[in-house]
Amino acid sequence: METNLYLLGLSSMGGLGLFFAALLVFADKKLRVEVDPKIMLIEEILPTANCGACGEPGCPAFAEAVVKGTAEVNACTVGGEEVANQIASILGVEAKSVQKKVAKVFCRGGNKETDKKAIYYGVTSCSLATKVGGGEKSCKYSCLGYGDCVDSCKFNAMWMNANGLPVVDEDACTSCNKCVEACPRNLIELHSPDIKLHVYCKNHDPGKIAKKICKVACIGCTLCVKPDPENIKMVDSLAVIEYSDDYVGLEECAKKCPTDAIAYNLNPIH
Repeated sequence: METNLYLLGLSSMGGLGLFFAALLVFADKKLRVEVDPKIMLIEEILPTANCGACGEPGCPAFAEAVVKGTAEVNACTVGGEEVANQIASILGVEAKSVQKKVAKVFCRGGNKETDKKAIYYGVTSCSLATKVGGGEKSCKYSCLGYGDCVDSCKFNAMWMNANGLPVVDEDACTSCNKCVEACPRNLIELHSPDIKLHVYCKNHDPGKIAKKICKVACIGCTLCVKPDPENIKMVDSLAVIEYSDDYVGLEECAKKCPTDAIAYNLNPIH
């Protein structure tokens, strides 16, 4: 009797095992999502930075998007021209050129140039300091100097110098946009390295106030506008460059600036 029950139990378990195995096979066939082999090929050549610069949440998502045609072949700025060409080859399309861009920090008001209104005690974070009285500096537009941008860079293309300002290694910069997003004062922008002239100030205070709190602030004197009124405009006491595709900039504009707020061909490594 006991033997029969034992055999019955075994046969029941075996039957259940076969049933669930068949169910899994059926489910696998019905629910299987076919992955385009091109997606896997593209994933293999991507730099796996998962930085999001391409507009997708990560490299796998970009690989899928570019195969589907919802992302550009040259959208991976980290991989650059080489990766764009490889992706184009896999997809059998024409490769598009990758226009290199680099991060520019539009503030030169470091610890030596700007006045301090207070001493900040707290977590060394720009995003937090800006919520607590706006940080130490009198200029509410200046770089806070706590390095959120540097912390966000995965490619060691930025560091803080002795004057409390972030420095960009343009050769190492991949234009991933992370530092741009990290800056709570919107002082960092991506631009072509071919552009030589930039206004390294975002201060919209009237000239007298700006000059009083920062030695290198734009004081709204308009001297830079005169050599190139087509491309440089005054906006709320600040000189603003209207960038275009072929814009490079005139060195004369920088020479006219009495505070060095505008610089031509500035070497960021300093």
